[in-house]
Amino acid sequence: MPRPLWAGAISFGLVTIPVKIVSATEDHDVHFHRVHLIDMGRVRTRKVCEIDGEVVSQDEIGKGYEVSKDETVAVTDEELEQMPLPTAKAIEIVAFVDGNTIDPVRISDSYYLAVDGQVAAKPYTLLRKALERSSKVAVAKFAWHGRERLGLLRIREGAIVLHSMKWPDEVRDPQELAPRVVEVGEEAIEQALQLADRMTIENLSGFRDEYRQALEDIIAAKADGKPLPSAADGEENKAGEVVDLMAALNASVKAAKESRGEDHDGEDATVHEMRPAKKTGRAAPAKKKAASSKSAAAKKTTARSTSAAKKSTGKKTAAKKRSAS
Repeated sequence: MPRPLWAGAISFGLVTIPVKIVSATEDHDVHFHRVHLIDMGRVRTRKVCEIDGEVVSQDEIGKGYEVSKDETVAVTDEELEQMPLPTAKAIEIVAFVDGNTIDPVRISDSYYLAVDGQVAAKPYTLLRKALERSSKVAVAKFAWHGRERLGLLRIREGAIVLHSMKWPDEVRDPQELAPRVVEVGEEAIEQALQLADRMTIENLSGFRDEYRQALEDIIAAKADGKPLPSAADGEENKAGEVVDLMAALNASVKAAKESRGEDHDGEDATVHEMRPAKKTGRAAPAKKKAASSKSAAAKKTTARSTSAAKKSTGKKTAAKKRSAS
């Protein structure tokens, strides 16, 4: 089991469940050191006091809050631990809500809650089963890393998960970021839904961090003195390229079908964007001119047809006279 990050208890009414917080995720990122390029020596960040210019050890460093430009108040870890908070050593469940009412943007880090001792097994199981049989999740408050936090408790494969959450006033209003009102045709929406259906999968287990793999390949090649791997042919950066929306949707649906091995039978309707004609002052004469041209062409066609009919009638009359004679 990973090293516990915190130890306390879940407070559920009169029920107390001793638990330990264990990270629910792992960091697989490739981390770099800052080095001196001439000799590869490590370059570290020195902690220097801006008043006397001396390098300060970790034991001499504490927390301070700037009350004003010229006044800073020191706050010790002991004072923070002795704050009169009911959530100082407890994850206090304060409410239950429907799980689908939680905005995902509010969810931050995730942790597993492991039982802390055999005495916690029964109440832990009680809370787990209660949450499993309900569509609700538990909202809790807890203090950690010098501040009180809002949390969410739910069940994942038999374990209670604690999600750290943002407070309501920590989430920005997205209205100012939304684009201006634009018209999108129903055909485009239907095509986008069709694309979403073609791209639907059952789970995310097949995704891999390709950037990290490529970075590890570069590091391995440099360590072995081998040539660096080159970028795949045809994978050019097309960021910022403007494409036709409908053409992109049609091509995307076709590509999704091909990736799933589906035959394109040609029966699927191709969506075309309908653009209304622009109404300007110069459009009217053009229409009259076009109408006059069409009228003239029609008159010429009618005249030719009449002349041809007369000639045909004359030929038939002459033929009859010759036959009678």
